[in-house]
Amino acid sequence: MDNFQTWPIGFIRSGLTHVKDAPKFYNEGAPAAIIEILPAFADGLYKMQAGDEIIVITWLHQGNRNVLKVHPRGNAANPLTGVFLTRSPDRPNPVGLHRAKVLSISGATLHIDAIEAIDGTPVIDIKPVLATNDN
Repeated sequence: MDNFQTWPIGFIRSGLTHVKDAPKFYNEGAPAAIIEILPAFADGLYKMQAGDEIIVITWLHQGNRNVLKVHPRGNAANPLTGVFLTRSPDRPNPVGLHRAKVLSISGATLHIDAIEAIDGTPVIDIKPVLATNDN
């Protein structure tokens, strides 16, 4: 199997400091946060503006990479399910996807609305939310 590398383009700065305190999803009480983009990648923010909706792709660095089945939402009453059908941070490649809205931009710092990622989480990419005709 071929290996490949990824590296952070920035980091989440949040009042959430422990995984146990993070909500399971952004709309369940997650706080606003900041994304500090590393200087080498700051030009990637060109034309981004307040109001843009983005997908923040993170590396869930505290996830357990040896897990293939979980009880969804950490609730043992839920049937055991393969991680690829869940949003569990515990998975072979702990990639997180987070939809957020840009509140403001100051230099290479993005102020975003609710995100369930904890302080220090590496950001590996940012993508725009694209409009669709889906209902």
